[in-house]
Amino acid sequence: MDWLDQVKWDPQGLVPVIAQEQATGDVLMFAWMNREALQQTAEQGRAVYYSRSRGKLWYKGEESGHVQVVHEIRLDCDQDVVLLKVTQLGHQPGIACHTGRHSCFFQRYVPDGGGRWETVEPVIKAPEAIYRKEG
Repeated sequence: MDWLDQVKWDPQGLVPVIAQEQATGDVLMFAWMNREALQQTAEQGRAVYYSRSRGKLWYKGEESGHVQVVHEIRLDCDQDVVLLKVTQLGHQPGIACHTGRHSCFFQRYVPDGGGRWETVEPVIKAPEAIYRKEG
């Protein structure tokens, strides 16, 4: 059996993926992969995701330059979630989020009164300086 056949793909042919920074253990982001994205990630040693909104493969860093070098690919016990252990590289190392932050998980729940979300990570580089719009 092919290793890709062991993944339990959802009805759309996708699997959820968590990118974790190898050096710190920080969870950087969550994304999706289809079979081709996972195969290319394994072959290239860099993260390739599937963009549901664009309906195509998304090579992490193709627009921002913030590439994820993949050190390890893991599959969970139910075989329906992939974990990538990565090193985040780029023009401004350490940025994984399109908001210019280290991690996409930069908001923390604060249970005061009715509850609220608090931003707990700074912007390392403004998104406008990362993503140049052609126009």
